[in-house]
Formats: sequence, C-alpha cells, structure tokens
Amino acid sequence: MSLLVLSDSDVNSITSTLSPEELMTLMASVFASLSVLQGVCSPHRTSIQTHNHKVLFMPSRIDSIGTAVKVVSVPTSVEAATRGLPASTLMMDEVTGSVRAIVNAKNLTAIRTAAGSVLATHLLGPTHPHNLVAFGAGGQIEAHVDLHLRAFPSIATCVIINRSDNERLSNLLAILRSRFSRIEFQGIVPDQHNQQLIGQHLLEADIICTATSSCFPLFDSSFVRKGVHINLIGSYTPNMLEVETDVIRRAGKIAVDSKAACLIEAGELIRAGIDKTGLVELGELARIDGNGNIVKDETKCASVKAGGDITIFKSVGVGLQDVAITDLIVNRARRMGIGINISSYDIL
Repeated sequence: MSLLVLSDSDVNSITSTLSPEELMTLMASVFASLSVLQGVCSPHRTSIQTHNHKVLFMPSRIDSIGTAVKVVSVPTSVEAATRGLPASTLMMDEVTGSVRAIVNAKNLTAIRTAAGSVLATHLLGPTHPHNLVAFGAGGQIEAHVDLHLRAFPSIATCVIINRSDNERLSNLLAILRSRFSRIEFQGIVPDQHNQQLIGQHLLEADIICTATSSCFPLFDSSFVRKGVHINLIGSYTPNMLEVETDVIRRAGKIAVDSKAACLIEAGELIRAGIDKTGLVELGELARIDGNGNIVKDETKCASVKAGGDITIFKSVGVGLQDVAITDLIVNRARRMGIGINISSYDIL
C-alpha cells in the first residue's frame, strides 16, 4: 500500500488550479449532506494539551468520499505562536483501512473555510458588490479576500483592517496587489486616529469578512449599513466574539455551517442568546443537481434576507469540509504527479 505525502508547497500548487465555482460547489455538496445528516459522521473534536500547544483531533467521514482525520496544533505559548498553526490531514483508504495520504493542511483549512463563506455571499449577499472590508491579516483573510475577488469581479476596493501595522499586513497587501492589479487596496490600523476612516469604509462596505481571535467587538453596529453581508469566521469558543449582539440581532436568522457546532462554539451567537430556531444551515439554502450545479433555494434565501436588514454567515468549521477538500487535493495530486509517493509504506 502506497502513501502519498503532500507538503505545503504541493498543496499550494494544486489549490492554485481550483476555481471559486469548483470550491463553492464542493462546499455546497458538503453542507447539503450535513443538513440532512445523510451518509456523514462528524464527531466533536478531541483535544490534548501539550507544553506549547492545544492539539485538536478532528475525525470525519462522508460515505461517498471517505474518512479523514485532521490534526491542528493551536499555540498556547508566546514562542509557539510565532511559528503559526501547524495542521495535517490523514486520508484513509476505504478498502485496506490504511492511511493513503498525509496532507499539509495549514493553508487548506483557510481555503475550505473561505469557500464556504463565498458560497454564503453568493446565496445571501449583494449580486454585484463593489466594496470589501476585511478584519485580520492571516491566512484566513488572504483566502477570503482572494476567493471573493475572483468570485465577484465587480469588487473594486478592498480595505484590510489589522490590529497593528506589522510585517504580516504589509506582506498580505503586497501579495494581493500582485494578484489583483485592478483592485484598490488599503491597509488600516484601528488606532484612535483612524476610527472615523474605518467607520466610513464600513458604511460603504457591501461585504465584511472577519477572521480574528478577538474577544471584543471589532466595530459598532452603527457603522453597519443596511444590505451588507457579513462573514464571521474568527470565533470558535464561547468566550470569543467579533461583533456585538446588536449586529447579530439585525440579521434575523443567521446562516451557519452547522447549527449543532455553532450553538456550542460561536461566542457571538451564544452571547446574543440565539437558539436553533434563529439559525439556518447553508445546506438548507442550496443543493447540487444531477449535473453537479448549485441550485439555490430562492424562497428560503429570500426569507433569510427579509428577516433583517443585513445578512450574516457564521462559520466555526466542520470536519466534513476537510474530508471533501482533502480528497479533492489528493486525487488532483495523483493526476498531476505532485507529491512524494512512498510505495512500500504498508505491505498488506
């Protein structure tokens, strides 16, 4: 039994060939299966505390695809935090039960999460957005901005707000400017001198994406204009939050990746007292037809949009997304001849 090993650079080479439409379709299929709980298994993550990290183990299965286990090490020390967020996914072989691939998931996690957000924007957001505002400067924001700009060519300006004017922000802006020369990019630090400027950009925003580790609201509800679509990505514990309760309540029903996961992990929703009746899963808003195309439930999407004066998608991430995108990457790698193949890894 052979084992395929894909490094971070291998994964990046493959993901660069994926279109926003292909990624959205993949996530729409995942969310549709999750919402009906048909042919899927995604137990809650298990964690172990080490000296420098909280290590998360996330097994998941989609019957039509296979089984995967993602391992993510969340830094818990200052020293570890400087090295990023190590992540790998093990993809199992359905026949032998052996591991058929080990895939670096550091950037893959951001791409699959961003694909879910772009799907939500496609279903609930403005048809022709012009202004994008993003909070954060990490891999999640890079993936979110990249996919939104490719999926919505009407976007002309992108403002990135980061807590400090650091190398990460300058590097991100340089990368995005090199990819999208037609877009006007601006980086802003939310200090006391820039509050009015940030408020102005928020009031002009058609789409807002947040991916921070904040435990406090990033902006005031008064800066959120009617009709904006917000993708909330950062919080994954009850103590974390990126927007205040007033923003949450303005949306009526909140679109989520998973009701069960968000009710116990999404700090904004927990603080606002949102129960499952106030949530709708993306899998309830779209399905995949026999030709592999996304079919939007116009009635349900219109109902969500009519429930408030803004729309919100909250994601905490689900393991089924990892199964789907890792399988896609592994299969594409074999066709492209990318990665290291260990032919004698397991003799059966």
